Amino acid sequence: MARLDGKVAIVTGGGGGIGGASARALAREGAAVLVVDVDAAAAAATVETVTGAGGTAAAYRADLSDEAQAEAAVAEATSLFGGLDVLHNNAALTDSAFLSEDRAVTELSVEVWERTLAVNLRSQMLMCKHGVPPMVQRGGGSIVNMSSGASFKGDRTRTAYGVSKAGVNALTLYVATSHGKQGVRANAIVPGLVLTDAVRAHLDEKTLASLGRATLTPAVGQPDDVADVVVFLACDESRYITGQLICVDGGMSAHVGLAES
Repeated sequence: MARLDGKVAIVTGGGGGIGGASARALAREGAAVLVVDVDAAAAAATVETVTGAGGTAAAYRADLSDEAQAEAAVAEATSLFGGLDVLHNNAALTDSAFLSEDRAVTELSVEVWERTLAVNLRSQMLMCKHGVPPMVQRGGGSIVNMSSGASFKGDRTRTAYGVSKAGVNALTLYVATSHGKQGVRANAIVPGLVLTDAVRAHLDEKTLASLGRATLTPAVGQPDDVADVVVFLACDESRYITGQLICVDGGMSAHVGLAES
């Protein structure tokens, strides 16, 4: 028996690299998955790979920074599949052109700041707000939020992104604390360098090489490396883990300076 047989999952940002890998991994373990993305075609492409492999999934387009759309996404999952057990909050702004406008605080526009927090943080709050009640109705569930190593360390750029992900960390702890006794667990994954298409588009080869040297494992991360942890946190094997920020970064956060090969 697969580890998630009979479970219902929502994956936000499910048309992207990590989101798509997570949707496929959850479906392989037996979950019925609602793949939510602002890009309808990307969500549909993920669903096609899931169903082509024999899994159960449906696509849903939504801008989850809008409360009505977030609430509707949860309602869609419960209507299609009968409930909600797993929520993987992965939606985030990854467009290279937009990220290039996220600069040091003295050069940061209010518009970029507000949009970043709306998509990266508000969407996770709204999905938790509307996702927790149907989980409680099912006797509990697991929320897996997506953070970033940028939430732990400062940089000279991407100020709004780092702050939004630090907010995700705090949100995770508060949800875990508020709803743990109702059977709802909440954890956040803090990835390091993961080679998605969005990362390749935004980072030049020199930066990628530098980050690769800072990774302690022989190879840098792939989307499936994160998806495997999402599955673990979603299933009963992790039933005693909640309120944790789990680094999946090849050891990048374990040392100071570069680790030369």
